[in-house]
Order: sequence, then C-alpha cells, then structure tokens
Amino acid sequence: MRTSDRVHATLRREILDGILPSGAVLGEIEQSTRLGVSRTPLREALGRLVAEGLVSPGAGRRLVVTAVSPEQVRALFEVRKALEVEAARLAARRRDAAVFEALRSEFGDADEIIATDDEFLHAYYELASRLDQAIDDAVDNPYLLGPLQTVRAHIARIRRVSRDNPARLREAAREHLAIIDAIIDGAESVAAHATELHLHRSLASILASIGDAVPAEGRRRRIA
Repeated sequence: MRTSDRVHATLRREILDGILPSGAVLGEIEQSTRLGVSRTPLREALGRLVAEGLVSPGAGRRLVVTAVSPEQVRALFEVRKALEVEAARLAARRRDAAVFEALRSEFGDADEIIATDDEFLHAYYELASRLDQAIDDAVDNPYLLGPLQTVRAHIARIRRVSRDNPARLREAAREHLAIIDAIIDGAESVAAHATELHLHRSLASILASIGDAVPAEGRRRRIA
C-alpha cells in the first residue's frame, strides 16, 4: 500500500469514527508528525478527503473536518435515495434468493441483537452492512456502486454524530425485513418503495436527533 493510501485510510477512519470531530483542524505539520510521514503523501491524502467532502478549506487556508448540518444531511439523503432505491430495484431483478433468505433469518433476531451496549449496536450495524453488500453484489454495477459507497461513508459518520436510538433501530430492522422480502420475491417496485420508506424514516430520525442535540438556548435563538 502506498504511503498516501495508508494516510488516507487512517484519517478517513478517524473522521468516520468521530476521533477527528467536526471542526478539527488538520494542520500539515501536526498530522505529518503524528502519522510519521512526509508532507507530500499527507497532502495527497488530504486532497482525496476534500474530494470526498469529509474535509474542507477553513480560515487561513487551513483544512478542517467538515461539519454535519441538517442541510447537508438532507442533500446527502437526496443522493442516497436516488441510488439506493434503484439498487433495491435492480437487486430484486438480479438476486440470488438464497443469499437474502439467510439474511432474513438474521434480521428476524434483530430485537435480541439491538441493545444500548456498543458491542450489540456494532453487531447490528455489521448485519446491516452485510445486507448492503448483498444488494451491491446483486446489482453488480460499478457506475452505481461507486457513488453509493461514498454516500454510505458519510452516513456512517452521521450515525456517530446523531445518537443511537434502539427504538428506531428496531423499526429500521423491520423495514429492512420488508426490503429483503421484496427482493426475495423479485418484486422490484415493492423493493424500491420499501427502500424509499426506510430512507424517509431514517432521515426524519437523524434530523430529529441532530435537532435535539442543539442546546435549548441555541434553539430559541434560531426560532426567534
């Protein structure tokens, strides 16, 4: 692996995991020292992060980790809806039913998987990621899946910023089951509709979570 690829992977993971939070300044000298690399591969890695929208120019030509705002979340979900709804439709057309039948069995145990403990939440998110991968494999279209992977990276980060809500995750698991059932049945329109409904509810939940995270004084100022 090239040095710039390793640096990109490290910084990207730290941003998605919240180790480098919104607004964190990524100074070249500090980061090159911390990561033990020269500034040339660091600059290349930072350029890739800027292209992915995870880092943006700040005051004084500094690079900072981008903030997560309601406007950005809505814009991201517009793209996510276009890509994932079509992916679900294509998966229903091209799927290997046995793959999704196995996943359906696991999602049936979602209530036992989901808890407030981080270990259990990680298990649920890992299961959801395997469903994404199964859909991707069924779609088998790199022109659709490339942009979708970028969108999912941002969604993973938003999940860290917003609070995990076990009740919402249980609802999401049932929505995933509806998507899986439609894919197994080869019902393209139903799979697309179930995915659109899931994304609509996910967006509403994330926006509510971000809103709840704003201090009461800040909400009053904004309303005023």
